[in-house]
Amino acid sequence: MKARVHIMLKNGVLDPQGEAVRHALGSMGFAGVEGVRQGKVIELELAETDAEKAEAEVTRMCEALLANTVIERYEVELL
Repeated sequence: MKARVHIMLKNGVLDPQGEAVRHALGSMGFAGVEGVRQGKVIELELAETDAEKAEAEVTRMCEALLANTVIERYEVELL
């Protein structure tokens, strides 16, 4: 089973990378971009075949390592 984890900074947390991308896009002539939030996507190949157990396992991974839950939020998607 595959899982995809989407990780983004929580609302209210400054995103300097996103701001740098927004500024660069403006410099390139894309004036309509008012904000950019940058995140990451992690894809996992799991041995687990039970969807409920897989989601619980990936959630534990996110809480332990994959996401900094103080400043980031995450969503688990099973594929």
